[in-house]
Amino acid sequence: MKNRVSQKFAELYGEGAVLFASPGRINLIGEHTDYNGGFVFPGAVDKGIVAAIRLNGTDKVRAYALDLEDSCSFGLAEEDKPSKSWACYIFGVCREIQKRGGVIGGFDTVFAGDVPLGAGMSSSAALESTFAFALNDLYNLGIEKFELARIGQATEHNYCGVNCGIMDQFASVHGKAGHLMRLDCRSMEFSYFPFDPAKHGYRLVLVNSCVKHELVGSPYNDRRKSCERVAAVLGQQFLRGATMEQLEAVKDKISEEDYLRARYVIGEEQRVLDVCNALEAGDYQTVGERMYQTHWGMSGDYEVSCEELDFLATVAEQCGVTGSRIMGGGFGGCTINLVKEELCDAFIATVTEKFEAKYGHKPKIYPVVISDGARRL
Repeated sequence: MKNRVSQKFAELYGEGAVLFASPGRINLIGEHTDYNGGFVFPGAVDKGIVAAIRLNGTDKVRAYALDLEDSCSFGLAEEDKPSKSWACYIFGVCREIQKRGGVIGGFDTVFAGDVPLGAGMSSSAALESTFAFALNDLYNLGIEKFELARIGQATEHNYCGVNCGIMDQFASVHGKAGHLMRLDCRSMEFSYFPFDPAKHGYRLVLVNSCVKHELVGSPYNDRRKSCERVAAVLGQQFLRGATMEQLEAVKDKISEEDYLRARYVIGEEQRVLDVCNALEAGDYQTVGERMYQTHWGMSGDYEVSCEELDFLATVAEQCGVTGSRIMGGGFGGCTINLVKEELCDAFIATVTEKFEAKYGHKPKIYPVVISDGARRL
C-alpha cells in the first residue's frame, strides 16, 4: 500500500511526499457503555489508512482517493466544503484544526486504505486521524494526541453528519502494539493493558456476517433512554457505578425492559474490569468467558443481536473458541473471536461452511493484530 500511494503521488504531483498512517480499531469488550459513562477497551489494528502528503505553498488542497480513483480540490474556508463525501473528512480535519488556532496551508495528498468496509473497524476515524496527525506534524502545531482525537470526532459531528463518540478516533491516535486501552468515558482518563494473544497461543479473528438489518424506529436511542430513565430513578447522571443490588432495589419502580437494559450495562462495566485484571495475569480463559457473557447479554438483555450473529457465536462455542461476541452496536456486522492457535484453521473452515449452508453466502474472515496508532512512516 505504501508503494502504491507513493507511486501515484509521484505520478500526479511529483516527488517530496511524506508518508503517514493511522489504523482502524477493534473493541475487545465494553459495548454500549460509552454513553453510560463507563469504560471501553479498544485497540488499534494492523489495517488502516496510508497517505502521502506534501505541502504545496498555496491555500488549496488537492486530494486523490486511490481506492476510489477519484480526485477533489478545495480551499480551506468554511464555504469551500467539498461535495464529495470522502473529501469532507479531510476538509473537516483542516477546519477543526483552524478553529483551534492552528495555522495551516494547502497540500497535495494521495491516500489508500485496507480497513474492511462494513466490518465495524472505523475506516473513517483512521482517515481523520491520519490527516490530523500529519498536519500537526508537518506544521509543528504542538497539538496533544487527545485533542487530535477530538478533532476527528468534531469532523464527524460538524462535516460528516455522524454524532459519534470519541472511542474510534482515540484508539486510532493512541494505539500501541501489544496493548489495549481502557478508556474511561466519564473522565477521559485511559490506561494501557498488555494484550499479546500470539505470545499466549491465541489469535484474534473477526468474522463478518456481511448482513446489516434495517430497523424501524431508533433502536440505539431507545436503549439510551432506557438507561437514562434507570439512572434517574437511582439518582445518578449515568448508570456508571451502579450495582446489581441497587438495580434490584428499584426493580418495581421501572419497566421490565428498562430493567433488562440496565442489567446488561451494569454487568458490562464489571466485565471490562474483569478483563483488565485477567490480562494483567495472562489469563486469556477468563477474557474469553467474559466475551461470551457480553454476547449473550447483548442478545438477551439489550436485544441488539440478530439471528446471524447468535449463530456465529454458537458455532464458535461448538468449535472450542475461547471467546466470541458481537463487536459494535449490533444488528449485523462482525463477531470478534479469541481462538487458540491450534483451533484457528478448523474454526475458520467450519464457521465458513456452516454459515454459507444456512444463509447462502460466506462470511468474511479478518485475522487482526494489535498495532501502533497514528504515525509518520
